[in-house]
Amino acid sequence: MDIEAMRARLIRRRAEIEAEDEQAASARETVVLDQTSVGRLSRMDALQGQQMALAAQRRRQGELVRIDQALQRMERGEYGACVSCGEDIEPKRLEFDPAVPTCLRCASKLQAR
Repeated sequence: MDIEAMRARLIRRRAEIEAEDEQAASARETVVLDQTSVGRLSRMDALQGQQMALAAQRRRQGELVRIDQALQRMERGEYGACVSCGEDIEPKRLEFDPAVPTCLRCASKLQAR
């Protein structure tokens, strides 16, 4: 496994997420409830859009955390080992998602809970 290539992918993905988050900042702004300029349904649509933008931001933040954790595992020389059982994570699994912290067996156990 080429750790440096994985590191580069993680760093690129981190930059993409940060750019997406910056572009979406205006959608998360507080919705003004001015009844003279916007109708009730339009305000509801704006509130729903705001909540969707906030949910997307939470997902992006979660992915950033996973990326940072993967980069830290690389620094410690622990990258590629499952954080739950210590066994090697399948190379194809890491190729698909370089930030994945667990092997398939442990991920399946976590999903079953």
